[in-house]
Amino acid sequence: MQTNDWDIIITGGTLLTMSGKMEIIQNPFVGIKDGIIVAIKENGNQQNISGFAKEYIDASGCIIMPGLVNTHTHLPMVCFRGMADDLPLMEWLNGHIFPAEARFVNKKMVYDGALLAMAEMILSGTTTFCDGYFFEDKIGQAALQSGMRAVIAQGFIDFPTPDNPDPSGKMVIAKRFVDRWKNVSPLVATAFFCHSPYTCSPETITTIKEAARAAGIPFLMHLLENKDEIPTIIKRYGRKPVQHLLSLGVLDEQTIAVHCNWVDGEDMAIFAALDVKVSHNPESSMKLAAGVAPIPEMMRRGITCGLGTDGQASNNDLDMFREISMAAKVHKVITLNPTVMDARTVLQLATIDGARTLGLEKRIGSIEVGKDADIILLDMNKPHLTPLYNCYSQLVYAASGADVITSIIGGKVVMKNRRLLTIDVDRAMENVRRISADIKLKQA
Repeated sequence: MQTNDWDIIITGGTLLTMSGKMEIIQNPFVGIKDGIIVAIKENGNQQNISGFAKEYIDASGCIIMPGLVNTHTHLPMVCFRGMADDLPLMEWLNGHIFPAEARFVNKKMVYDGALLAMAEMILSGTTTFCDGYFFEDKIGQAALQSGMRAVIAQGFIDFPTPDNPDPSGKMVIAKRFVDRWKNVSPLVATAFFCHSPYTCSPETITTIKEAARAAGIPFLMHLLENKDEIPTIIKRYGRKPVQHLLSLGVLDEQTIAVHCNWVDGEDMAIFAALDVKVSHNPESSMKLAAGVAPIPEMMRRGITCGLGTDGQASNNDLDMFREISMAAKVHKVITLNPTVMDARTVLQLATIDGARTLGLEKRIGSIEVGKDADIILLDMNKPHLTPLYNCYSQLVYAASGADVITSIIGGKVVMKNRRLLTIDVDRAMENVRRISADIKLKQA
């Protein structure tokens, strides 16, 4: 082996592969070259390894695992964090969030907010996110700056927005968006996002889905987040929300339904038959008292589900480890069954199943030879993580994002020893503080 045959070598610690066989490897050797995992060995030889790599990472005392996949975000809403809490969903949305977005969202706000949100995600172990918001190009640019893996979804809604004052031009916007990001970076993929069945007309939904199919990209929509959506859509279109979308022909394997707190058995049968994916956002739904999605039943029916945080104005954080823990616990109390959503299952939702939800399972979500090197290390030498009997349980019920010490995305180290290498976090925080100061002044 020649010097610098590897870009990165990781040795020591405990490797959770999250692969199909769910191997747990003690004292592994993980070799990374050109952004790809090219070697995984048990009982890695730590002697004289540093001479064979550009970078050597000693993971002794750590858990090595795939980076977390956040399947639903609105990153610039970090600028609205804590602005309108303890309110019902529709009052929060129509009385506070939509008006604030109309007044304060611009390109600079979107970029600065997204960059701070990405700092928060990297620091807490997320390596991939799927975002839907205004000026989504700016979120793509922030992703390039931060080195994160991103699915950026251009949003559509049937009223004027900060980035689209004339909704009639949606097809031009859709085509321009996809063309602009084609082949820009292997870390950035595109999608389309229709806000919901009650804010998008059948014409908008079918047109955007047709554009998504033509481009071969995912199509996302908030669906059945709130119970009131059911009578609203029945009154407007004569069908329940899922049946309405089925009649429009927009449900398929590249459709991602977000929330789904009020789906019933008929809805789930449709999802299973058409391979519709679901993004589960338990903390946001709990905070807004919007409901709890029947994820255990969906999974029993073979529906692919991933986890998401939603926006910081409704969660109010991007720590996926908190989301993981909440997802495990809320379903136990709802079903009165402590065995549902066990730790291993929930960790899969945040890794390989999240990757499947976004159509990225061949590239990320598990640590296997041939996959992209999206890897995080958690320091287990902490009082709250001692003793260690079961890695999965410890990560789900005791760990937090603050325990992540190193993050690698696409074979590039973006955080090491809790220090961000791609984002000036102090500057990012100051930029958002200025934005919030301006919001407070203009709202006074």
